[in-house]
Amino acid sequence: MPAGGYNSGMGTLYVVGTPIGNLEDLTLRASRILGEVDLIAAEDTRVTRKLLGHLGLRTPMISCNQHNWRERLPALLQALESGDVAMATDAGMPGVSDPGSDVVAEVAAAGYRVEVIPGVSAVTAGVSLSGLGGDSFLFMGFLPRRGKERRECLQRAAAASETVVLFEAPHRLAAALGDLKDTMGNRRVAVGRELTKLHEEVFRGTLGEAGEHFSSPRGEFVLVIEGGNTAGEGASGEDLEISEAAISQELTRLRGSGEKARDAVAAVAEAHGLSKRRVYQLWLETARG
Repeated sequence: MPAGGYNSGMGTLYVVGTPIGNLEDLTLRASRILGEVDLIAAEDTRVTRKLLGHLGLRTPMISCNQHNWRERLPALLQALESGDVAMATDAGMPGVSDPGSDVVAEVAAAGYRVEVIPGVSAVTAGVSLSGLGGDSFLFMGFLPRRGKERRECLQRAAAASETVVLFEAPHRLAAALGDLKDTMGNRRVAVGRELTKLHEEVFRGTLGEAGEHFSSPRGEFVLVIEGGNTAGEGASGEDLEISEAAISQELTRLRGSGEKARDAVAAVAEAHGLSKRRVYQLWLETARG
């Protein structure tokens, strides 16, 4: 077998894109492949079972996710000895801010053919809806929670001339929008919520306006932020630390709403990737002030 080639006559691993919401977005080819393969490696078999039920299929499945893929790999390779296998995550394209890349690399290295069945991606869906341009963009997945890693990620986003695309969970959206505004300036942003689902919403405005709009966020979010127009636009390294004034304001608000010190400090520390000790010091200072 030539280097980089594959064993003909053996099975194929199909990397299948699945809907991010609306099940009608599944392609005809994906539907056919999911019915023809001998086995489906699913991120969550419960989620994929709903999709198979929609298609009227009963294809055998095993779970294969970021926690157990190493244990599942021997079974997948054995299945590929005699048939084809499909890999599907809960939504979107495997390997794009979802598990799957490691399995693809290992299967390809073992000499099996890997074929992609393109499908919906929240990344490209968000860019298409944003109106901010998609000729080039920087996809950064989810912002890290920890302080240093988070600041480095924000610095990269602030320095990018391309459109920036991020994912965020609802309980961290407010903190993300605030931190992005602090580091990137009040740039234009399009925030897609629950894309392709019943309650789809696309907000277009500035980062500051988005923070005010999503006061009680629910669902899954895609943030598409305009790129910098001039070299060096955005915050300097010294400005990337979340301002103590902003943290103090948030703690004052939480105190006013009756939050206990422990709960308020824990929530703010996690949201901004800060140490609890530092946040607690600010909590004490706001109490004296």
